[in-house]
Amino acid sequence: MNNAKCCILNQIPRRRTRIIQCIYVVGFMDLFGVSLIIPLLSHHVKALGASPTVAGLVGSTYGILQLFSSTIVGSWSDVVGRRYSMLLCLLLSALGYGLLGMSTSIALFLLARIPVGLFKHSLSICRALLSDLVSEVERPLVMGHFNVASSMGFILGPVVGGYLTEHDGGFYTASFTCAAIFLLNAGLVWLLPWSDALTPRTDANSNSSASNASCHDNDNHFTSTQQNCSQGNSDNQTTAPAAAVTGSVAPEKNQRSWSWDLDWGEVSLLPSAWRQLSSVGSKISSVASSDMWDLFLVRLLMAMAIMLYYSNFSLAMEERFMLKPKATGYLISYSSTLGALAGFLVGPITKLYGNNMSALLLHSSVLTCCLILLYAVAPSVWHVLLSSTFIAISTTIGRTCITDLVLQKGGAHASGTLIGAGQSVTAVGRVLAPLLSGLAQEFSPCGPPILGVGLALAGIVLLLVRVPKWDERGKEA
Repeated sequence: MNNAKCCILNQIPRRRTRIIQCIYVVGFMDLFGVSLIIPLLSHHVKALGASPTVAGLVGSTYGILQLFSSTIVGSWSDVVGRRYSMLLCLLLSALGYGLLGMSTSIALFLLARIPVGLFKHSLSICRALLSDLVSEVERPLVMGHFNVASSMGFILGPVVGGYLTEHDGGFYTASFTCAAIFLLNAGLVWLLPWSDALTPRTDANSNSSASNASCHDNDNHFTSTQQNCSQGNSDNQTTAPAAAVTGSVAPEKNQRSWSWDLDWGEVSLLPSAWRQLSSVGSKISSVASSDMWDLFLVRLLMAMAIMLYYSNFSLAMEERFMLKPKATGYLISYSSTLGALAGFLVGPITKLYGNNMSALLLHSSVLTCCLILLYAVAPSVWHVLLSSTFIAISTTIGRTCITDLVLQKGGAHASGTLIGAGQSVTAVGRVLAPLLSGLAQEFSPCGPPILGVGLALAGIVLLLVRVPKWDERGKEA
């Protein structure tokens, strides 16, 4: 297995490996900053005087905004390029978390969630960029490593956040720290070796190699260029990821590169914006008309089940087992550590299943459902610990499977749009999960996870019905 893993890694050019490793760092810092405050949000809203139902309504704001913005931002990153779309998302997210650090009322808290809900898509753009840089064979392994890096941030965040909340003004300190981390991340993205991403990608399954590739950019790399890449024996699937990285807009067959200049010196603003909007609309329309409703529905059901598991985790542990937020933070970090380690298992497990991602998704979903049920009926902290031990592993594998299946069926030429559409589906869960969680908590602290079990069972039934049809389509293709 290690030899196979090394073989796949050796297929990635060294220059491109540099930018992939930098993206891992961006993912780590992103989730570290976010996880500083996520465990504290429910406590802060409660401290502001909100009831569980009102807290659920406020929490749904983020999901509603993500619902409408995820696909648009993902498609926009396909059009203008990953660099500037990621920079915009990071800077405006930093603004939102800074405002969160000044929230002393429900209204201010709600206002702070608006920029975060609209532009917190940096991880999605990172995944789209990774999909641009590697082949289909390399993708599960690279995505698994990215999940490891980002999960490592989630390991440290809850511990630090739980520690800060035990001090006066801890939530506000955590919010400002998160904003500073996102600003630092934006600086790192600006300094990434973007010229390394211009090297044409060669598919591992292809016997032909792209040769005589020359990419010309100015001293600012991507800031004001009309990128010209000539390559021999290459096809449209090879050049499409490069276009997404460089930011060229090409809605027509005879692709024209439109420069994206910071001083708007070469291209007038109105035609460029109109062509960007046209291209975004075209990509979204193609995804909407595709036959991937079953994948997106499975994603929605499983995402809501997991959200309900975590929705009131801190409060439930305090009410059911008298566990303090600091101890709960350690428990979440422990679970995240195992989830991070599970990212290293994605490659070997995928090989064990013979790259049958459908079967792997089904089995991981069944395991997730059983673990949520165990948490819901747990009579002691040790049973919760057992559930947390394995649920991070099953969700990490399931998340990688669903992303890979969507990219397989939708094509890598619109990876930003596809991943954005998946995030929009998840955003529907973010809208519904807080509402359902708030209502369920009115009856019992165990209400949200019990409801999550029902949704997970519905997702498993759908997989049992649809997986044989996916396999038939794969054989026909």
